[in-house]
Amino acid sequence: MMSFRNRFASVLAVICIMVLGACQAQYQNHGYVPPARDLDQLVIGVDTRATVDDVIGAPSASGLLSDGDYYYVRSRMRAYGARASQVVDRQVVAISFNENDTIRNIESFGLEDGNVVPLTRRVTDSSVMGNGLLRQIFGNFGNIDPTQLFN
Repeated sequence: MMSFRNRFASVLAVICIMVLGACQAQYQNHGYVPPARDLDQLVIGVDTRATVDDVIGAPSASGLLSDGDYYYVRSRMRAYGARASQVVDRQVVAISFNENDTIRNIESFGLEDGNVVPLTRRVTDSSVMGNGLLRQIFGNFGNIDPTQLFN
């Protein structure tokens, strides 16, 4: 009987340790921001886009145009168990360029400088979802233009 109590206590202790370990925060890091020592090597008004690519590397995000500014983003997320992740730190380094491709400005922003902007992916719903094969085929009969058949 004493052996059963010892085993039960051991199993209970292991379960308690596992439950407490599951409550520990899990951190995830995403993205890359160049260190300050690398940014210090860049000279505003002198270095070009090619120099930035050589010294700190090309960013994963740049401006909308092909000759847009460079943005380096790093985020740190914290999650507890099954709860949704929260952003605990976000750093953004923005390098802007002049018309002649030289560096105009280097700016650093943190989470305290603004609001959390959720990065989401928009998905357009397909119009054929929920329609069977026959409904799709017969639905096209009114959309046929007979003049297009003989061109």
